[in-house]
Amino acid sequence: MTAMRHSVLIICFFISTFVQAQDEGNKSMEIYGFIMTDIGYNFNQIQSDWYDVVRPTKLPAFKDQYGPDGSYYASVRQTRLGFKNYFDTGIGELKTHFEFELFGTGVDAGQTTFRLRHAYAELGKFGAGQTWSPFMDIGVFPNSLEYWGPTGMVFFRNIQIRYMPIQGDTRLTIALERPGASADQGDYANRVELQGVKARFPLPDLTAEYHHATKWGYVELAGIVRKIEWKDQNNDQYDLSGDAVGWGLNLSTNINFSKNDVFRGQVVYGEGIQNYMNDAPVDIGIENNFGNPVTPVKGVALPLVGVVAFLDHNWSDKFSTAIGYSMIDIDNSDGQTDEAFKKGQYVLGNLLYTPVKNCMVGVEFQWGNRENFNDGWSTSINKIQFSFRYNFSQSFYKRNQ
Repeated sequence: MTAMRHSVLIICFFISTFVQAQDEGNKSMEIYGFIMTDIGYNFNQIQSDWYDVVRPTKLPAFKDQYGPDGSYYASVRQTRLGFKNYFDTGIGELKTHFEFELFGTGVDAGQTTFRLRHAYAELGKFGAGQTWSPFMDIGVFPNSLEYWGPTGMVFFRNIQIRYMPIQGDTRLTIALERPGASADQGDYANRVELQGVKARFPLPDLTAEYHHATKWGYVELAGIVRKIEWKDQNNDQYDLSGDAVGWGLNLSTNINFSKNDVFRGQVVYGEGIQNYMNDAPVDIGIENNFGNPVTPVKGVALPLVGVVAFLDHNWSDKFSTAIGYSMIDIDNSDGQTDEAFKKGQYVLGNLLYTPVKNCMVGVEFQWGNRENFNDGWSTSINKIQFSFRYNFSQSFYKRNQ
């Protein structure tokens, strides 16, 4: 309830800001969103906080980890509300974007609760706040009912400051983003010597994208460089401090095969960039270093490759289909446990029907698969989902006299 009260206060603030600014110049405001209900059946098992999505990292790492197969679910967590404002100023147009949904994550995982998506402002060639990372391309997300999306996709909304020297259909963006990473202590997770090793992020992550528009779609190349450090604060015979450079390249595209067919594709490769991925485990793994008595284990940035390939097809003005595949593959380190996550796969296909404007119903088959690092374990989940969504949007415009 506290989160919902906060959301109401924020909504009131944005509306009052727009009303109070009536004499400042030309301005417009859009209130938009949708109400969405998902009903489905999990034929297999998944960690209970993620009952209404397909996340291979949340599939069981061993037999019956999450209980018996088969469960019905119903959810409204995809429901969304957003506000966009545009104000004329003496140095250009100020754009703001505030958006939230009801899909709880983190400490709120599994709950229907307030979750911030965008809190971003842009003036001229500069922007600041939380929004899509330049390292990702939201254009490769398919027209799916499943919420979480392709497992091998770069997908991260991050707090950042950005500079956009080229804007428009073809654009260049450079950003400094909030750093962060996670580590897997693997076989040594219970060792007291590792309890005093703490992460440190001395620099922001540097990301950039170049998006080139063409008559047939676009192609985009993005990159990232980041510094990850950890400090051993124990007073013992070991020195387990270290650092790693995370980096990655992401090539993505939309190709309009025809007016009714769009291909959405992406290939990403890098090391230590797992927290920028849509569904990946840790950035740093532990590696045995027994030849060094002072540093018998060390942390290393884990390499990964991710692939997305989807086709969106319109059968008519009322019917459409999305079908495709995604994969992520981690190059594990030798100090990780045998059941550590190694590879995830993701497949879906749907049929969507729009009987009237702003109203959509659909059915979708979803499949996910998890493979472990070194014990031969592999498991899958099959799901069927039915969804209903109603979109709404209202714009307001004020021209200064």
